[in-house]
Amino acid sequence: MTYELLAQTPSVADFRRLREVAGLSTKTQEAAERGLKGTLFAVVILSEGRTVAMGRVIGDGGCHYQIVDMAVEPEHQGRGLGKRIFAALMDWLHENAPKSAYVSLIADGDARHLYAKYGFEPVMPASIGMAQWIGGRPAKGT
Repeated sequence: MTYELLAQTPSVADFRRLREVAGLSTKTQEAAERGLKGTLFAVVILSEGRTVAMGRVIGDGGCHYQIVDMAVEPEHQGRGLGKRIFAALMDWLHENAPKSAYVSLIADGDARHLYAKYGFEPVMPASIGMAQWIGGRPAKGT
């Protein structure tokens, strides 16, 4: 199977589908439409012309950046696609983010091992991540 990595923001439909099938929280159509407009940089991976993986960088473009929406379709997992996406996002950050920029992410499960290879480390006990979901906690993909 061949894969093509492209520097582009996923479509709303692909974004919502990939989040769901990868087990991330679901997003409404409105939330996805608004949120994707705020992408600073994104990559998708295509297989036979179909988007099967994605990752994005969001933030203020100067002080704060966050890596989000790392998602790979289950049938394409274990083939290094997450590593390819993460490397592309980190290359972009190193080329575009100014010195002193703070880059954060939420590491779910074993993904923390991949992120650690790129220099990410837990912020506890000095800091702790906190969150709130407007309208209640969204459902996870199935």
